[in-house]
Amino acid sequence: MSNGFDAEGDKKKKKIAVISVSSLILVAMVVAVTVGVNNAPHEDLDDGGGGGDLHDHGDDGGDVHDHGDYGGGGGDAHDHGDDGEKISSSTKAIKTICQPTDYKETCEESLMVEAGNTTDLKELVKAGFKIAVEKLNAAIRNSTTLQELAKDPRANQALQNCRELLEYAIDDLHDSYHRIGTFHVSKFEEFVNDLKIWLSAALTYEQTCLDGFENTTGDSGERMKEFLKSAQEMTTNGLGIVSELSNILGTLHEPAATGRRLLDTDMPLWVSDGKRRLMQLETGAIKPDLVVAQDGSGKYKTINEALVDVPMKSNKTFVIYVKAGIYKEIVVIPKHMTHLTMYGDGPTKSVVTGNLNFVDGIQTFKTATFAAIGANFFVRDMGFVNSAGPTKHQAVALRIQSDRAIIYNCQIDGFQDTLYAHANRQFYRDCTISGTIDFVFGNSAAIFQNCKLVVRKPLDNQQCIVTAHGRLNRREPTALIFQGCHFMGDPAYLPFKKVNKAYLGRPWKQYSRTIIMGSQIDDLIQPEGWLPWMGDFGLNTLFYAEVQNRGPGADQSHRVKWRGIRHITPQHAASYTARRFIDGDAWIPVRGVPYSSGMM
Repeated sequence: MSNGFDAEGDKKKKKIAVISVSSLILVAMVVAVTVGVNNAPHEDLDDGGGGGDLHDHGDDGGDVHDHGDYGGGGGDAHDHGDDGEKISSSTKAIKTICQPTDYKETCEESLMVEAGNTTDLKELVKAGFKIAVEKLNAAIRNSTTLQELAKDPRANQALQNCRELLEYAIDDLHDSYHRIGTFHVSKFEEFVNDLKIWLSAALTYEQTCLDGFENTTGDSGERMKEFLKSAQEMTTNGLGIVSELSNILGTLHEPAATGRRLLDTDMPLWVSDGKRRLMQLETGAIKPDLVVAQDGSGKYKTINEALVDVPMKSNKTFVIYVKAGIYKEIVVIPKHMTHLTMYGDGPTKSVVTGNLNFVDGIQTFKTATFAAIGANFFVRDMGFVNSAGPTKHQAVALRIQSDRAIIYNCQIDGFQDTLYAHANRQFYRDCTISGTIDFVFGNSAAIFQNCKLVVRKPLDNQQCIVTAHGRLNRREPTALIFQGCHFMGDPAYLPFKKVNKAYLGRPWKQYSRTIIMGSQIDDLIQPEGWLPWMGDFGLNTLFYAEVQNRGPGADQSHRVKWRGIRHITPQHAASYTARRFIDGDAWIPVRGVPYSSGMM
């Protein structure tokens, strides 16, 4: 993959020199502070494209100064204090590392206690991750105590879910911690992208824990919020530090710089002959490791029986073939089951179905018929259904939080909250997703190509909303992105489209981000396009954009006029394509699925 740099211009050469000389990524954070990373107004962060949040703070080729005492980890720091008072090198280093964060006081106080007298900024960042993990572990311990006191069954269940979710957050923080120790300049862009995604996922899990207390009684929700406060702030601070690192070193590039272009056949030029053979195998009759057959013709009659024999923590692809049949089971691909591939006989033939739902007392997070958590999950030619129906409200058919997940030629059917695109990087191609309210939701960096979004008939008093993105922080590299898709109505819904009105989306969280480009939007979508969540919540901070769409529902002349509605050019929209937003060229084409890395 590209190392994230090119050779043009003295400016970029100087950036490379800074990293190469120090071999510590944290020197870039010192640079970020000295050149004024906070000069740009926060509300305009999305205008940078490239994942949305990148700025070039090096105007006019401005020199990057070498403050070697910080980068080297032990030299005296110069005093830039307001009154010129002398402070220790360690204190100065801590103030430097905390400068770009949202919660500076939390950052400084925590590191003062944890980090001792070190001035090594790399170690200070690692200490920040360690503190966040300690805070999450404390919250898990407290959740056990709260569970003993919680009388509300829903609150009790939320506390159980919190323990699981916070374990996921801890895993992502651990991954981030160890990633810092493996930094190499040739992998800089991959390094930064991974850290931002994992830190965003950790924030998402922390917030999902708290979301579980909505509509519960008692004070356990408020108590849990207090327990999580420091951990959330430290996680947010980590995201702030890493984001400013990417800002100052300018990881946004023109597409041509990557050297990756696709032919009309969607076969990337950069793939070796060996990889091409792998791609051909994956698109044809690949031999599975395990076969699931409901009719008894295989070793396993259920998917869960087969999962028992899947290796954990594997770096090799493991393949399960699910023969045609209706599989009535709740399936979870756990965190440590990685590189799992699952394929069926077709999206309406090999179908997993369940009916867990909120009305019957199950938290939304746990209603999923099928959930994939382990990284590098790939599924194709299968169907996922939550059959609970519209009267049962939240009822998830498929929940994906696997990083670098691929969902190809699948059908995902439900009503409210059908697809929970929970966290991390996800790619959907040639899928059909149906539902009524917020039926594509979550806080992932998810790209949908050539998919059908089918609005179904809701309850009599309900409106229909296709998307509800949950970005929590302006620095998170997440969004729901639709390319070459079709927003359409189910035949049973169309007679009611003027009564049960349909909208493209609404802001579930404050920095909700959704981009729709090159898609067909039918006339079921209301002229306003987008719907508020509650009052003016998120309307100034969201990021919604429509680019080069077609169809009667694509007319933007009567769209809502919120501050967060963006009118971006195709050139800016290219920043939200698979190559640039989720580094798709590095992991999608080798699976042999149809794929467009740029604008479609």
